[in-house]
Amino acid sequence: MVSPPAIPPIVAQPIAKPIGERRVVFRSLDWQRYQIIRQALGESRIMRFTYDQGILEVTMPLEDHEFAVRLIERFILILVVELGMKLKTMGSTTLDREVLDRSAEPDNAYYIQNQALVAGRNVNLAQDPPPDLVVEVDITHTDIDKLRFYASMGVPEFWRYNGETWRIYQLQGDRYTETDTSPTFPKVPKVKLYEFLAEARQDEVAAEVAVRKWVRSELV
Repeated sequence: MVSPPAIPPIVAQPIAKPIGERRVVFRSLDWQRYQIIRQALGESRIMRFTYDQGILEVTMPLEDHEFAVRLIERFILILVVELGMKLKTMGSTTLDREVLDRSAEPDNAYYIQNQALVAGRNVNLAQDPPPDLVVEVDITHTDIDKLRFYASMGVPEFWRYNGETWRIYQLQGDRYTETDTSPTFPKVPKVKLYEFLAEARQDEVAAEVAVRKWVRSELV
């Protein structure tokens, strides 16, 4: 018996967005309880914490998230090396600011302009400036207002990638302004990161070689 042809839906079905992270949110936690939870789980956990004035968001990164995080970091490292800049990588080091009742474990954080101020030692945010650049990949919804959050910490430059769009924010006063180019890498157009991520999905080594070649021929 021949099956009848499939009938297309009257209303087009939306394409499901990829799930980059799983998140669990706890509310009404004071600073002391947050610290107890963090210490109980230790530093070897895969989960990352963001604490924002009573709200604790626990993020468990999945493959799409980790791919973007690792490749964006590689992109930054390529630029820093090829352009002869300095760097102190903080990774997901906990950025505690008890005075603000906020704490973050970002995907990536870096000292570049202020590298000399913190070179060769551990950072103390009670005395040292915040990282010059923080990167967050948020493919799925987050309950934390990351722009308000990192602006309150005084982070000069914030990159955010949602799996499709790369947004660059520069701190102006006490809030962020979106900009088309990175203050840290002003000669690098956004399209280069998109090209790098697209090529890296097929061949990460070839993507890195192509970016290095472009920087050397166009920027150095």
